[in-house]
Amino acid sequence: MTGALAVAVVGCGARAEIGTHVSQAREGAHVSAVADTTEAGRARAAALFPGAEVFADHTSLLAGARVDAAVVTTPDHTHADIAVDLLRAGVAVYLEKPLATTLEDADRVLACAAATGTPLYVGHNFRHAAVVRTMKAALDRGEIGEVRAAWVRHFVGHGGDYYFKDWHADRRRTGSLLLQKASHDIDVVHHLAGAYTRRVVGMGDLLVYGGITDRRERPGETMPDWFSTDNWPPATQTGLNPVVDVEDVSMVLMTLGNGVLASYQQCHFTPDYWRNYTVIGTEGRLENLGDTAGGVVRVWNRRRDWSVTGDLEHPITGDPSGHADADLATMTEFLAHVADGAPTLVSPLAAREAVATGALATASLRSGSVPLDVPEPADDVLAWFTRPR
Repeated sequence: MTGALAVAVVGCGARAEIGTHVSQAREGAHVSAVADTTEAGRARAAALFPGAEVFADHTSLLAGARVDAAVVTTPDHTHADIAVDLLRAGVAVYLEKPLATTLEDADRVLACAAATGTPLYVGHNFRHAAVVRTMKAALDRGEIGEVRAAWVRHFVGHGGDYYFKDWHADRRRTGSLLLQKASHDIDVVHHLAGAYTRRVVGMGDLLVYGGITDRRERPGETMPDWFSTDNWPPATQTGLNPVVDVEDVSMVLMTLGNGVLASYQQCHFTPDYWRNYTVIGTEGRLENLGDTAGGVVRVWNRRRDWSVTGDLEHPITGDPSGHADADLATMTEFLAHVADGAPTLVSPLAAREAVATGALATASLRSGSVPLDVPEPADDVLAWFTRPR
């Protein structure tokens, strides 16, 4: 594809900020159109993307604008329908993670992409985060031998503000926070361990936020409007979403296809906000302390009692707070893929596997922690996304 890329942004909530990276990610690329179903969203669109044509929804955008690609940042439960409409129209799609809120919808999107041949990219930007790149490089150098186990502890200290004051708290729109929030870490476990989950067991509950009765609608607001670190301790939070029925503590056990055993733990009422990965191999282990610039990845690879410092230390660079650097990297990768057919580190098939793991773990934890097997994707879909490039 030659010439400038016209890009649309569909959904102008807080996450639409990723669209501001378009012009920086590729010369000539620009946001030419934005769609949002709310008046407040359309007002934000006009302010965030000056000069872009603003539409009431993605169908009117498709009818009224010529775009090469679209960045979809709408609520999770709308992802599948919007992505299918765009793919069928021949518009390349950057779909914010998670790919969908059910495995059936995830498979429907991938089947459409395979049938139409339209590029599909899912925003698993955390593969590009410096902490993940640093861990992956250490594994690739063989610093801990062959990976055999992986553990993730996710301290979601901002969870009350991020996920319990809007649609994220409603399982009809989110599925669970093992989809919305954990899909990053599930994908990273798969990336670091070199295989996808094939069996899951889940456990979780709503332990704090379900007991808060101060709730209200927030028309026209997005998360930056109410976020504050002064909202503490968790039980004193106010203005939660009218519906709160997703778990605020979740745990998952995973058996991967190559035999690696993994676990993931998520808590939304911790005082601190970061992820801790521990990866154990046949010749050592690694662990990150901090997950943004200033943190480190430490490696232990000789026998001992205990040591805080370990045997090797790799500094984490990148963004000092948040993931703006990873956002730019994913947008750059997406636009290069659309324009040049360039290969990508992020994979729609891997995004499907993150949804499959999260959705079935949710089903497990809501049905007494029964073990559930994760089905393989359809043969034609698997063949399309693993074809030689």
